[in-house]
Amino acid sequence: MADIIRLLPDSVANQIAAGEVIQRPASAVKELLENSVDAGASLIRLVVKDAGRTLIQVIDNGKGMSETDARMSFERHATSKIRNADDLFNIRTKGFRGEALASIGAIAQVELRTKQHGEALGTLLVVEGSEVKTQEPCNCAEGTSFSVKNLFYNVPARRNFLKTDAVELRHIIEEFQRVALPHHNIGFSLHHNNTELFNLAPCNLRQRIAQIFGSNYNERVVPVEEETSIVKIKGFIGKPEFARRTRGEQYFFINERFIRNAYLHHAVQMAYEELLPQDSFPSYFILMEVEPKSIDINIHPTKTEVKFEDEKFIYSILRSAVKRSLGKYNISPTLDFEQETSFNVPPLPKDKTIHAPVISVNPNYNPFAKEELDKIPSSKEFLKSKFAEKYFSPQTAQGTGEKEFGQHVEKGLEEGAEQKKKNHQLHGRYILSHIKSGFMIIDQHAAHERILYERFSDMLEKQKAHSQQLLFPQHITFNQSDFELAKELLSEMRALGFDIEEFGKSTFIVQGVPAIVPENNARQLLENLMEQYKQNLTGLKFEKRESLARAMAQHTAIRPGKTLSEQEMDALVDELFACKMPYSSPSGNPTLITFSLEDLEKRFKK
Repeated sequence: MADIIRLLPDSVANQIAAGEVIQRPASAVKELLENSVDAGASLIRLVVKDAGRTLIQVIDNGKGMSETDARMSFERHATSKIRNADDLFNIRTKGFRGEALASIGAIAQVELRTKQHGEALGTLLVVEGSEVKTQEPCNCAEGTSFSVKNLFYNVPARRNFLKTDAVELRHIIEEFQRVALPHHNIGFSLHHNNTELFNLAPCNLRQRIAQIFGSNYNERVVPVEEETSIVKIKGFIGKPEFARRTRGEQYFFINERFIRNAYLHHAVQMAYEELLPQDSFPSYFILMEVEPKSIDINIHPTKTEVKFEDEKFIYSILRSAVKRSLGKYNISPTLDFEQETSFNVPPLPKDKTIHAPVISVNPNYNPFAKEELDKIPSSKEFLKSKFAEKYFSPQTAQGTGEKEFGQHVEKGLEEGAEQKKKNHQLHGRYILSHIKSGFMIIDQHAAHERILYERFSDMLEKQKAHSQQLLFPQHITFNQSDFELAKELLSEMRALGFDIEEFGKSTFIVQGVPAIVPENNARQLLENLMEQYKQNLTGLKFEKRESLARAMAQHTAIRPGKTLSEQEMDALVDELFACKMPYSSPSGNPTLITFSLEDLEKRFKK
């Protein structure tokens, strides 16, 4: 039989590797920005067109490359940072496996211009689909300019799987922020379709956070710092009062490299224990330095997952550092047992006299006087009142005489008492309602979420909703990533009832909010809506309108623990059973559970 195993061609092998390293335009942006950082650049410029589909260009003033190095950089596993296996355990740079440029060159049309400092000429290199088309001397600025054109041009299936420009741009901005935050001593800029989104001057970490996420973060964060023989920690954590219901700005960096780590996130969350509601998450920007040999960053192609040698020790140190920072800046509640609070009363001015309280009584008041009796309604007037309408039908009310008044009141009160037995609230979370076969328990939050979801879905479908105008229009400034996402959702938000317009570079002006939303704090409503919408995007992939309807319903539904009146409970139950799918919430959780009398009887029998 003939042999069937053979080596793959380099072009095919590079495309397979590209599938692991370059998943979308943002992946190429990450690799190129990290290469510029490793090159010692002090200024890095990122230019993007059509969310990276047409062009990704990174220009830096780093040390540049020689002609030979420029050519070798596109070969797989060609690197300047590894000489032997021991070097793997002493890595302090970003890229080291020599796969990024080879992967990008396999799936795009790449143009590289680079020149070392002090050289007269640089090198121009053009690569298309792993094939070198041009290599020649050129006149260019010192440093490196790397242009990636028509990403995935030779892999149409991968190109078809890309999301909308707004979604892809948001991922690019996220990668840009992850590189710019820890390298705050480097100047960064980002341009998209000839529009400047970021222009970050070199600064300290606190200023860089404010540059990226808004100047209000100066008041929202406090520093955290700790230095031990195992780990050195510095950064900033958010004040508890600015925590959000969904994960907002949460960043961990190990040796200036962004990582994801649920274990360390839990350490931070535990430090906020008893300071935050159960469903709230704080912001944090934490940079940690450890010995490179104590971590393994080579366990994932994107290098965002890290294995620690002293994981438990780092957990304890991080939790302790965050907890101490919360206490140091008087964020944590404290008890002063040395002072009696009842004595903490300001002294009276010297010329102030104390007057005893006086109760005024009219000794001539007569409840049987004519003017007082005139205030009491007659039985006929009573039967026309709103109170009587609740218990008597119009037919019953008509022709009711003075003699029958007492009988009807007594009967009406009895009927009202029977009506009150219909719905009861349990622990501020559930509604107990009678049914013929027994009773049912309704989860008030899940039920309201279902009701609102169908309302918002209907509004988005009909493109028509009522808006309540704000007394004072509110200006809301987002970070650039959220601003781009909000621009994509503008038409849908207007369909929900928001009266909102763009107002400047990264600001919206809100003049009205949906009429069915009880709160009028437009800033909090929009910020929480955006966070909830992003959270939905990270899970199951829903259509845009459905995700927005889910986000609005999840944020505005009544919370567990809210006390409802009888009328509110009745309305909630009626509206739930008017829904198309009343038995489950949009999240898939049941809205109600039924119990039959037979089930109850079995419980009381041996």
